[in-house]
Amino acid sequence: MRRIIQRLGQLSLAQQFMLANLVVLAISMLLIGWWVGQQIETGVIDRTAGQTALYVDSFVDPALQGLTPDEPLTPDRAAQLDRLVADTPLGDHIVAFKIWSPQGRILYSTNPALIGQVFPLKGELAWAINGRVVSHITDLADVENLLERGQFTELLETYSPVQANSTNDVIAVVEFYQPVDALRQQIQSARTASWLVVGAATLLVYAVLTGIVRRGSQTIERQRAELRAQVAQLMDLLDQNKQLHQRVSRASAHATELNERFLRRISAELHDGPAQDLGLALLRLDKVIARDEARVRNEAQAHHNTVADGNGDDLTAVEAAVRTALQEVRAISGGLGVPELDHLSLTETLTRVIKVQQRRMDMAITTQFEALPEQARLPVKIAAYRLIQEALSNAHRHAAGRDVQVRVTKDGDELRVEVSDRGPGFDPAATDQIDHLGLAGMRERVESLGGRFEVQSAPGQGTRVIGWLPLAIKEEA
Repeated sequence: MRRIIQRLGQLSLAQQFMLANLVVLAISMLLIGWWVGQQIETGVIDRTAGQTALYVDSFVDPALQGLTPDEPLTPDRAAQLDRLVADTPLGDHIVAFKIWSPQGRILYSTNPALIGQVFPLKGELAWAINGRVVSHITDLADVENLLERGQFTELLETYSPVQANSTNDVIAVVEFYQPVDALRQQIQSARTASWLVVGAATLLVYAVLTGIVRRGSQTIERQRAELRAQVAQLMDLLDQNKQLHQRVSRASAHATELNERFLRRISAELHDGPAQDLGLALLRLDKVIARDEARVRNEAQAHHNTVADGNGDDLTAVEAAVRTALQEVRAISGGLGVPELDHLSLTETLTRVIKVQQRRMDMAITTQFEALPEQARLPVKIAAYRLIQEALSNAHRHAAGRDVQVRVTKDGDELRVEVSDRGPGFDPAATDQIDHLGLAGMRERVESLGGRFEVQSAPGQGTRVIGWLPLAIKEEA
């Protein structure tokens, strides 16, 4: 049984449907054929019995009119019935003949031994006494059929009520028996014809359904093959897109690292080049200013004092400008470059940038680190460093350093960096990006690594900057 189920499971849906359809149609054909055969048999029996009963009544009914329920048949009436069976064509159709009283007494029979006997009123006899014509094929098992049972195996038994002309009351029941050979031939011919019709109709329905299902199955298989091809093509495209995304992420990470190296180089060149020259110029200006002040003290003439005072003011202005330029160059060079982060852990990197910004901006910063990994890749550390650096600069510039907090946690496979303040806040949707290049830069830096960036702010509600950085950046194979 299990093997049969396994083999059925290996069939296609169309084959399973056609097999199930064949079984259902075969069962339906058998049931319909059996039912039609039964109806044909019943119809042929009823038609034959009805015709014979009408024929019998036309001969027997006149002989029984005036008969009372308890009155036996007179010899004249019995002789008349004998002549009907022997001398008329009625005998060619009937092999046995009985007349019953409504009380179950046999008033007449072709078997004289039964005349006068009383039998229970049951079955078809009871129905006939109530006015119905009843007919069926009997196996002659009843007691009153002893004589017929010795000659035949089965006969068509018919009960036909005889009604009084004046009252329509049943005064007797005529029972007669007919051979079934010709009847069986009619029934068999009708059944054969019905089975042929039912079988042909079933085969036609099966052929039509099979054709429809097969055509639909072919369409489904063709569409399924096309769908599989499209899915395979889509999977290839998704794989290519995934590879391209990984390459872009790797390129962004490498670009970030190279950009930091480039900024570090510019920072070093600014520090070693223009900053050194400006420092040397300041030293020389200090000496010039000192000599000029000494000369001013030794000269007493008012004219010379006036000229000297003017030169001293100019030199002092130049010194102030150069000193300011030096401070700005050093600040720029210090801001461009990040410290060497390769040998620092993630916690040390975050602590470094917070301390540097706290020292530069002279503001209190609350920090919170939770479940941080010991180490992270360099592009991630650089992005986190720059994100915190820019966010703290914005908090100092726009929020005056009020209630600044830095919270960094590990969120699944991502590093969640959050910087918040209690400043005046703003509407991110209504803000021109040109006025907030720092936010645009932070967003671009985070998203270039495949992360997410979000700004939460509203007028009077402070500002919260959140960046999710992926901790894993796959290297190119």
